[in-house]
Amino acid sequence: MKTNEERLEGLFQHLDSLDHIKVEDIPQIDLYMDQVTTFMEKHLGELKRYPEDKVLTKTMINNYAKNNLLPSPVRKKYTQDHILLLVFIYYFKNLLNFNDIETILSYITEHHFGEAPLPLSQVYTEVFTMEHSQMDKLKDDVKAKFETAEKTFSDVEDPGEKDALQLFSFICELAFDVYLKKQMIERLADEIRDEYPPAKKK
Repeated sequence: MKTNEERLEGLFQHLDSLDHIKVEDIPQIDLYMDQVTTFMEKHLGELKRYPEDKVLTKTMINNYAKNNLLPSPVRKKYTQDHILLLVFIYYFKNLLNFNDIETILSYITEHHFGEAPLPLSQVYTEVFTMEHSQMDKLKDDVKAKFETAEKTFSDVEDPGEKDALQLFSFICELAFDVYLKKQMIERLADEIRDEYPPAKKK
């Protein structure tokens, strides 16, 4: 059985293995849906929790378009901008509902999708350049939470029991952090929705 220290090291190794799709990875030609799902599976497959999971399916793409998260394809083909939006949606969908994702992406889709003075590819690159600088800060924060959890249940004498309870404390700290950040994102989405009400659907 792993020690809690080994679990922490495993988490950091996992974080180090993660990467994002770069703009230059995306084909310059428009893609059919099957090509889009194959591309996403190839480049984001390592993020799947289970091997049988799908990064993206035809049904998902159709649902995103139906719920106004993704502009419709042109003659059944998807552009580089479609792929970039799908990457954003992929990260958002594990935290937020469709309504919030639509709200958060609406400005980007309206002002930077397709022909635009500041193209979506540039917006995407700018946002994802923050990833590496944030990773060290994330590790420091996770390590601090781990060290705090290691100080809990100090009066428990059984080593196995103490490890199990301290691991639970650590997981609760991580979960509370995610919960609070989700609350902040949802509040921002509500503010955006209030300030820029969505256009009436025809």
